[in-house]
Formats: sequence, structure tokens, C-alpha cells
Amino acid sequence: MPMATALWFETALLPDGWAKAVAIGLAADGTIAAVTPDAPRGDAEAYAGAAVPGLADLHSHAFQRAMAGLTERRGTSPDSFWTWRETMYRFLARLSPDDVEAIAGLLYAELLEAGFTAVGEFHYLHNAPDGSRYADPAEMAVRIAAAAAATGIGLTLLPVFYETGNFGGVPATEGQRRFLSDLDGFARLMEGAATAIRDLPGAVLGIAPHSLRAVTPTALDHLVRSYGDGPVHIHVAEQEKEVADCLAWSGARPMQWLLANQPVGPGWCAIHATHLLQAETRAFAATGAVAGLCPVTESNLGDGIFDAVRYLDAGGRFGVGTDSNVQISAAAELRTLEYSQRLRDRSRNALATRPGSTGRQLVERALAGGAQALGRNGGALAPGMRADIVRLDPGHPSLAAASGDGWLDGWLFSADLAAIGDVWAGGVHLVRQGRHVRRDMLVERYRRVLAGLLA
Repeated sequence: MPMATALWFETALLPDGWAKAVAIGLAADGTIAAVTPDAPRGDAEAYAGAAVPGLADLHSHAFQRAMAGLTERRGTSPDSFWTWRETMYRFLARLSPDDVEAIAGLLYAELLEAGFTAVGEFHYLHNAPDGSRYADPAEMAVRIAAAAAATGIGLTLLPVFYETGNFGGVPATEGQRRFLSDLDGFARLMEGAATAIRDLPGAVLGIAPHSLRAVTPTALDHLVRSYGDGPVHIHVAEQEKEVADCLAWSGARPMQWLLANQPVGPGWCAIHATHLLQAETRAFAATGAVAGLCPVTESNLGDGIFDAVRYLDAGGRFGVGTDSNVQISAAAELRTLEYSQRLRDRSRNALATRPGSTGRQLVERALAGGAQALGRNGGALAPGMRADIVRLDPGHPSLAAASGDGWLDGWLFSADLAAIGDVWAGGVHLVRQGRHVRRDMLVERYRRVLAGLLA
């Protein structure tokens, strides 16, 4: 996948706004060398349409891509997140390292096709099906890194520490045995994960204590002291039952406990944070951490609605992730977030905190929050930033008359995936005319894996 040295776009979204006739010079290390508005085409590769920065998918469980569409059936008892989780446990019991690599490969290609140029892999499938360690404790991390290398997506790898089945050190269930680790084993996993991503351009290593229900306070303290220099991601307050269980265990709600007991700050990302009181929302926003919102998955699982209106009013930062990967679309994540607030409050343009385009404000916030949460040098078309670029195609009817912020409104609220013509990640041209350059091979490999899993 060769790199060009210069690109030229009819228009581009730069840090200080829209510009016309923009030349973008690419450096050999995958960063942007120069950005020049009102530039002649010269010898650059020239493209119609609008160039915008690539978004970061800050929360993904890659293996769950293979479950998409397979859990939309009601059983004899009421369905919920917790019944879905049991189905997920049964599904993953059969996955091999080869399977995981194939599933992640397809997913990462689809993410690029959807406008995501980096992914935060919240990686918790570590062990063999019987719960035993692989000879290489980082075997599954190696496969995630291989999928990232094959597709070219930027990777922030977040190995998960999973210790208990619920608050108070309740033993894990049989369905969780593929996730489990102790602190010594996790140290070996982190060493192997660092080796696995060593040769991936721009790759970042962080940690993911799974949740307060799955990690004891003592272990959480150790993890933050030992690895807290990189990104720290944790599930928090996704479900009302989780909140009730945390209250019964500690007398505090999950976010209350976390803020009182850990140094939550800009390097942290609280995944979901759905069920917060207004005081918690304000206190969390004040830390400078990022809320990792996954609106499509949260809708699919019936989690509830994050109070994004009041969170933004308090100065909060957010990014979006695809989580269970039931649908792969950057536009759908941002659109679903906005629509959830409209439905709850019976309003419109709910997350536009100033007059003007809602699409522009959603994209700008997600770009900044996603890059921060993944510890990545990106989120803007500017010199020194990673050359992560998405071209919106003027051939789509919803973009036929677009200009300025209309490009973003048309993409998010109408055209969706069909708006995306080309994508570069780290300066490499990976998506052409809406398709990843290795799509056919990745799809065929995925089909074989899925057929074997469902046989």
C-alpha cells in the first residue's frame, strides 16, 4: 500500500475552519508535513469533495463483530443486557486465535470504510476456551496487532484486567474464564502486548481495568500505579443493576466511588457512564477525562441514555466507539447520540451548544475526545498530526450542493457510509471508492470463520 507525497482537495476542514484548494504534504513517517490552502494542484494527487480528519473509535470488542444480527431474537423470558451477555459468553467459548484475527481483520477494514482511522481495542479475550493460558500469554493480542497491520488502521491496544465476577470479590463464572488474570499474569500479558505492537506505526499501549465489578480496589490501585502513564479505560455505570450492586457493596454509586478513590484525569476514559446523577455528571466533566460513548450498542442493548446535554453544559469531553460492533458507522454513532437526546427531551439540535451546524459540533468534539482518549497524535489536519484523512464524495445526492459545514450535516444525518469515498490512515491510501483495498480477501476469510462457528 504505497504512500503519495502530496494530496490536493477542493475543500478541507482545518483547525481554523473550512478552506479551499488545500494541498496536504505527507511525511515518510505517516504524519502531515504541510497544509497549504489556496494552493495549485501541481503534481499532487487531486480529489473532488471535502477532506475531514479521520475519527477515532475509542471502544471496540473486535470478536463481537461476528455476533452482529445473531442476537435479535426474544426468548421465553424478558430479554436484557444480562441475557445478551450470557449469549455472548456462549459464543466466544469456541473462538480460536485464527478466528479472532479474521474477525478483527474484517472489522478494522469496515471501520476504515466508515470513517474511523484509529481504534481502541478493549481487549479482554485472553485465554484458551478452558481458561488456561496460551503458551504466549499475549497470543490474542498478537492476533489483534496482526489484524491492525493487515488493514492499516491505527491501534491503541487496551489489554483488560478481569479478576472477579462482581463487586466484593465474588468469584468469576465459567463464562468469564477466558478473560481472567492475576497481576503477575497481567504483567506478562502487557510485556507481550508491547512486543506485539512494537512495529505498528503510531501504535499506543494502555490498560483497561474492566469495571469496578470485575477488579478489586487493591488490584485497581496496583494497575494505575504501574501502567497509568498511558490511557486508562474502564466500564462504569452502564447498567442500573451495576449501580445498585455497587451501592450495596460500597455505599456509593460507581462514578462516585471511582472519583473518590482514583486519580481520574485527562488520561482516563469512562466507557458508557450512562447512569449518572447530575452531581456526578458535573464532577466527572470537571476531571478533564473523556466519556466513551457507544450510542448504537447502548441502543441495541437497551442500556439507557447518557445525559450528554448537561455533560456538555458542564464542559465535558466525549468520543464515540462501536463497542459490540453490531453496526459499523461513525456517522451512525454521532447521529444516534444526537437523536437520543432529542427523543428524551423532545427537542432538536440538542448537542449544538452554540448557533450553527450540529454536525460540525459533533464531529469536532468526537475528534478531540477520541484522540485524547486513545493517546493518539491525531484529530486535525495540521502539520505534525497523523495523516488520517477522510474524503467525502460530492457524487452522493445528499452532498450534491454541500459547502462548508453542510458536508458534515449531510454525511451524519443523511448519506452515512455512502458519503465516504477515500480514506488515508498514517498517510496510506486504504479505502478507495468506499472499499478497503483488501476487502475481498478479508471478507472471504471472515466467511470461512463464521461458517465454522455456526456449523
